[in-house]
Amino acid sequence: MDSAIPVPSTAPPSVAVVILTWNGKALTLDCLRSLEAVTTSDVRVMVVDNASTDGTIDAVRARYGERVSIVVNSSNLGFAGGNNVGIRKALDDGARFVLLLNNDTTVDPALIEELLGPMRESSAIGIAAPKIYYAQPVDRIWYAGGEISFWKGTARHVGIRQVDRGQYDEPRDVAYATGCALMVRREVFERVGYLDQSYRAYFEDADLCMRARRAGFRIRYLPRARVWHRISASTGGQLSRAKVRRKLASSLRFFRAYAQPFHWLTIPLFFVLDVLRITGLVLVGRIRDTDPL
Repeated sequence: MDSAIPVPSTAPPSVAVVILTWNGKALTLDCLRSLEAVTTSDVRVMVVDNASTDGTIDAVRARYGERVSIVVNSSNLGFAGGNNVGIRKALDDGARFVLLLNNDTTVDPALIEELLGPMRESSAIGIAAPKIYYAQPVDRIWYAGGEISFWKGTARHVGIRQVDRGQYDEPRDVAYATGCALMVRREVFERVGYLDQSYRAYFEDADLCMRARRAGFRIRYLPRARVWHRISASTGGQLSRAKVRRKLASSLRFFRAYAQPFHWLTIPLFFVLDVLRITGLVLVGRIRDTDPL
């Protein structure tokens, strides 16, 4: 059966979907398979490969041919660098909106339309975020909005690990959208730039949202748009010490950039508490030594 993803036309797309992958063949194919059910017209799907060695690109080409655009990086550029390659290509192709989508996700067929509708109605919405669930169980929330506390030096997902009972079904403005799945208006990139590649990992999404908000754009959570995320599927779903170090380093970098001097009266206390919590996880074996990245 042929893919429902259409062959790209020569006209500029309204929406470019950018899927970054690195040695994630099975995950990427599952993600693309879910996009086949999306009925929104004028959408171009692009896979950006960070120098995979597992045959990902050959598999995508074999199944989708010209239906999916492919960009192959000569080396692993990381999350921000790899996505920026796709963003630049999408904007060069004339896309009005760019949907960044993790390759370890599957999407509801109405995802793009539910994100696009409010963004088309209000040019003030610069970034839109869907409700994101764990892949298993499918009704457990992973993201229902993002909150930043400058007093605590934390950024957190609203609703994480809660069973969805409709408690987060109202659209609202939020502090940040997660890079797992977010739609960005072209003008945001043109005004504030792309993802900051100086973040090795984590907080690139919060940083982009902060710059967008400072430029006058709103970050909108739209719960009728839905995504399912295989959390850390590429790393086995288990924290590593290297991953924790990167997250802590990015957190410090973010709050150094955006917190006010008076926030640092309390941030160090909460940072120490977080380090103690992580130390406890190491001692009980919840955090492993090795890291495949």
